[in-house]
Amino acid sequence: MQTQWGTPPNVAMAIMKQESSFVADALPPRAYLLWVIPWGRVSPSYGYAQAQPPAWKDFERAMGRSGSRDNYADAIMFIGWYTAGTQRQLGISKWDAYNQYLAYHEGRGGFTRNTYRGKPWLMQVARKVQQQSQTYGAQLAQCRDELEKERRSFWFF
Repeated sequence: MQTQWGTPPNVAMAIMKQESSFVADALPPRAYLLWVIPWGRVSPSYGYAQAQPPAWKDFERAMGRSGSRDNYADAIMFIGWYTAGTQRQLGISKWDAYNQYLAYHEGRGGFTRNTYRGKPWLMQVARKVQQQSQTYGAQLAQCRDELEKERRSFWFF
């Protein structure tokens, strides 16, 4: 995903963590009629990335193949593809987890219209995604350092 789309893994994983908690068949919450009668879902999003069907179809066209929203590899590629498109269209850095998440959640059009500004809870969630991205980034850096040390310790020449 990082090689193809340039999206840092820590940003993509933080978005996925927020959207589905890494649950393959995650569904959005139910809507209720009169607060008690289950009435469908609040959104048709699904899977690891909680991708909406139209965006998923665009992704499949871009990839030239079909994919599955409950397949981790496909879902992480979707997030990479989406964030790369957001950078191209809106100029938001792929390293900017806060604004990338807002554009991901609201859609690029919604982000451009600043719809998130009327949703203080969403800006709080975006801060949480940003923090999670920083945590994942630090963990990734630590793992890379440890792997590099192990590689040097097995060098016998």
